[in-house]
Amino acid sequence: MNAKDVMTTEVVYAGPETSVRAIAQTLLKRRISAVPVADDDGRVIGIVSEGDLMRRPESETERPRSWWLRLIETPEDRVSQYLKSHGLTARDVMTREPITVTEDTPLEEIAMLLERKAIKRVPVLRDGKLVGIVSRADLLHGLVARAGQGVTATPLAPPTREAVIAEIRDARLPLDYVNVVVADDAVHLWGAVASALQRDAIALAAKRTPGVTRVENNLVVMPSQLGASIGAW
Repeated sequence: MNAKDVMTTEVVYAGPETSVRAIAQTLLKRRISAVPVADDDGRVIGIVSEGDLMRRPESETERPRSWWLRLIETPEDRVSQYLKSHGLTARDVMTREPITVTEDTPLEEIAMLLERKAIKRVPVLRDGKLVGIVSRADLLHGLVARAGQGVTATPLAPPTREAVIAEIRDARLPLDYVNVVVADDAVHLWGAVASALQRDAIALAAKRTPGVTRVENNLVVMPSQLGASIGAW
C-alpha cells in the first residue's frame, strides 16, 4: 500500500500570510497537530506544528536564552529564534523545507520517516503540489485495511514444519533448544528458551506462518543462570 491508498485528501492548509492566531484556532478546532503552508500555486513551502507555537510571549511561555547559548549562536540563529517566537504569520514561524512524500511512497517508508523524524504527519505531493496528507492515524487505517485483505474465502493449505521454522528464523529468533512439531492442524512448540519474551515471540512467529490456525506453546523459560547460556534475543 502507498500514500495514495490511505492519505486524507481534504487537507487543511494555511497560506504564507495566514495569522498565527488563525493557525492556532485551526489546530484546536480540527484537533490536528500541524498544517502545511502552501503558496498560491499549491506548492508546499513549509509546515506549522504545535511545537512551532509553543514558545510565545502572548502565553508567557517564551523561552529565556541561556548565557552559554548566546555565546555560540550566530546572528542568523537569533533572527530565526525571534521570528519563531514573535512572528505574526505562517511565513514567520513555519518550519521551512518540510519533509514530504509522493503518492507512490510505500507506507513502510512513511512509517520510518514519522518515527525517525519524530513527526506526526507528512504532506503528500503530486508534481510538487499538495494533494493530501498522511498522519499516524492514516497509517493505522492502512493497517486495518491490509489485515482485512488477509481474510480469504479459500482456506490456506496446512503449514509445513519447514515453513514454520523458516518464519521463526526470518524473525531472527533462537531455535537451538526449540523443537517444532506440526500435527493435528496445529503447531506444537517444545524446548527451552532464555526468557518469556523469547517464548512469546517464537509463538507469534509460528502463528504468523501462512496456514497456521493454532499454536500449542509448551516452551519452558530456563532459570536466569541457565538462560544466559542459551543466548539472548
